[in-house]
Amino acid sequence: MLCYDCPRNCGVDREKTTGFCRESNKIRVAKVIENFMWEEPCLTGEKGGLAIFFSGCNLRCKFCQNFEISHIGKGQVYSTQEFKKLLLSYNLERFSCIDLITPSHFSSALAEVFENLKLPIPIVWNSNGYEKVETLKRVSKFVDVFLVDLKYVSNELSKNLSCIENYFQVAEKAVKFMSQEKPNIFDGESLKQGLIIRHLVLPNNVKDSLKVLDFVKENIDNPIISLMSQFTPTKQSPIKRKLIPLEFKAVVAYAEKCGLTQGYTQDLTSSSQDFIPKF
Repeated sequence: MLCYDCPRNCGVDREKTTGFCRESNKIRVAKVIENFMWEEPCLTGEKGGLAIFFSGCNLRCKFCQNFEISHIGKGQVYSTQEFKKLLLSYNLERFSCIDLITPSHFSSALAEVFENLKLPIPIVWNSNGYEKVETLKRVSKFVDVFLVDLKYVSNELSKNLSCIENYFQVAEKAVKFMSQEKPNIFDGESLKQGLIIRHLVLPNNVKDSLKVLDFVKENIDNPIISLMSQFTPTKQSPIKRKLIPLEFKAVVAYAEKCGLTQGYTQDLTSSSQDFIPKF
């Protein structure tokens, strides 16, 4: 079967070769972290999530904090049955959610894994937003919460930093679908179904962050926003400094002005190599 899971539309037979994501038709897992607390509190709760980091990516962000797995592809390979066995080997009630991190390029395989699989906790689709609506329709059958990193509005930024020219044109359709497909449902303080829109504020790019917030205000009903300040320069990153506090404060203030007050803002101390998992 030829792969058209993501907007790259590589059209390759992943049994024989790889496309842009550099992954085969089998699922490659870089790391599993139990009781993972580094997501939004309405997802992690007191137990934390079962975080599953997948290898490869359909973007190639030059500043990626998980460069070892997104670009180099470290990890262990599983068939769909082996991955299901791995998942069910955990006592899932020990966690608040199953956190699927960068799963988009394994959409078809994961749809097979989760077909008719009833689990006791929400499944979180933690993605970069560069996704096809047709694929999201398929995964929405088993996904409870979409946790999406809406990166840019500027095509120039997405081309220079993520190697794709039409990021926003694709991502805006994906995020609108996520919002319509999964209206927010809370159980107390826990989000059982819905959409959280993350945005990482980048140094020197406050104006684009404001455009992201404009899009959310104008197009998403009852949005949950998570503004992140954790940008950390890496060896590969063309951006060589951290955020200046004033940059982040300007974006937070604009979100408040827009009425986007449901959600989270990161502390500037999150910008540290200490918060990058070891693969």
